[in-house]
Amino acid sequence: MDKIDFRSDTVTWPTPAMREAMARAQVGDDVYGEDPTVNELEALAAAKTGKEAGLFVASGTMGNLTAILTHAGRGDQAIVGEDAHTYRYEAGGMAALGGIMPCPLPTDETGQMDVAAVESAVSPNDPHFPHTRLILLENSYGAKNGYPLPPTYFQAIRTVAERHQLSIHLDGARLFNAAVAQNIPVTEITRHVDSVSFCLSKGLCAPVGSVLCGTAEFIQRARRIRKILGGGMRQAGVLAAAGIIALNSMIERLSDDHTNARILAEGLARIPGIIIQPERVKTNIIFFELAAEVPMTADEVVNTLRQKANIWLSATNSRQFRAVTHYWVGQPEVNLLLETLAEILR
Repeated sequence: MDKIDFRSDTVTWPTPAMREAMARAQVGDDVYGEDPTVNELEALAAAKTGKEAGLFVASGTMGNLTAILTHAGRGDQAIVGEDAHTYRYEAGGMAALGGIMPCPLPTDETGQMDVAAVESAVSPNDPHFPHTRLILLENSYGAKNGYPLPPTYFQAIRTVAERHQLSIHLDGARLFNAAVAQNIPVTEITRHVDSVSFCLSKGLCAPVGSVLCGTAEFIQRARRIRKILGGGMRQAGVLAAAGIIALNSMIERLSDDHTNARILAEGLARIPGIIIQPERVKTNIIFFELAAEVPMTADEVVNTLRQKANIWLSATNSRQFRAVTHYWVGQPEVNLLLETLAEILR
């Protein structure tokens, strides 16, 4: 890469193998269902998640919105964590484009909603209230250090959903990180949800795209919603080819990113002026803060890192940072970030 970029795993460039596969990809018109490489990717994604069918979409946000609009309609309610990506970071799409009313609930330090609170949030059969149709979940939970939520949580939410005849959609942008971190098959998580979307373009390193998976009937309806959203791509096999490489060869290596994140978190804990809880780092996302006695702002630190070492880092507010490890930042880059940051704060 042309910089040492810890801002996100969305910055990953495709690997040489992906570029080769993209150049050689067989293509057709995907809106007609005739792109063989897209069809292969969708079938592979469905098999990986234990679902009947898949749908290739341009982004994680499109995958989530497509799912939400397929599950629910105007005036319906979706229960969601108050710091979930679908609620906070997707431009209000469910409300703006679907007329769907979010019901945000608090989450704990790992990103879990209280199961009893979820059940209490289900609207009664009363014309004063919207129909509750959907529960929105996330794994790993981005706002809480990318914490990998356990299958038991999803099983408990499934019990509530079945009792009230609700659907569950999982924003699994970093789903494979969550599974790898817990050393479990991804299906141990996905079997408890009706639909799941996951990103190919984060830790899995593909340049573009996500896949939405569910029943064959659900995906058939979702395909129409994708078209409404402008997501009907044509010769998309050149993109899907990289996604196939990602699913076949990039999942197991996510553990390397998790190891590097723990090394980074433990190193940050040893730097005077940094506040961090390294025990909270389980996948590839690290949040840390400047101590009150540090005279610099987060933006000043970020700018200095760029000037001194071409290291790019995200400031989430005036005192807090987020760093994300991925394929293109290994232990040498982690060590350089730690050394440079310690020098800046000395």
